[in-house]
Amino acid sequence: MGSERHLALKLRYDGAAYHGWQVQKGLPTVCGTLERALRKITGETVRLTGCGRTDAGVHAERYVADLRTRSRIPLDRLPLAVDGHVPPDIAVLEAVEVPEGFDAITWCRKKEYTYRILDSRIRDPFLTGRAWLYPRPLDVELMDRAARAFEGTHDFKAVRNVGTETRTTVRTVHECRVERRGRLVELRVCADGFLYNMARSIAGTVLWAAEGKIRPEEIPEILERGERSAAGPTLPACGLYLTRLWYGDGRLDEWMG
Repeated sequence: MGSERHLALKLRYDGAAYHGWQVQKGLPTVCGTLERALRKITGETVRLTGCGRTDAGVHAERYVADLRTRSRIPLDRLPLAVDGHVPPDIAVLEAVEVPEGFDAITWCRKKEYTYRILDSRIRDPFLTGRAWLYPRPLDVELMDRAARAFEGTHDFKAVRNVGTETRTTVRTVHECRVERRGRLVELRVCADGFLYNMARSIAGTVLWAAEGKIRPEEIPEILERGERSAAGPTLPACGLYLTRLWYGDGRLDEWMG
């Protein structure tokens, strides 16, 4: 063992089998699974700091976690070593050495979540657990109008489920759009931070607009009132993905692709 190294892992996972990222006693989590694998590889008690607390059942196409280790295993071999100790629904794609002071949470300036809906009466076995099945055709143009109403700096208390404590419920949504990609309807929301279930509640409110329960023009008033009951439902976790991250370090932004 040599001097301590500060590393970041670029990874992705299917969250269907896990109770979210964060370690929870007696429950399978992504972080807990990876920490056990790293303990076997390095012989150390490794603690991972993830870029966000994805909820139970939520997926990540891009995710960053950092750790400190004295292990000298080469960076290009670490992903393969981890692969031998984790289930096939988790993959470490790359490991890099990061600057002193790096923190996967605080260095992350923006995140993008994507909610995927299959608007069909017929299930697709290859999308089960990876997109939410909605049994009627959706008006994507109307949903996009509703989504754009969330853009800007607002108090997002109306689309926050009570859960983790936070100092403020004000966030800045840089972009919120809906488009059809192949068979799927996708809602993308990029923000400087997310409240508990915020992305899934935004998706539920946009769906309400598609169902005619609210008009897109009413969304600013719903946000102003700040009442959770005035906004749409929290859609199921199976359709939500963490799809993009932005960091304050140019090398890491390039690394995230």
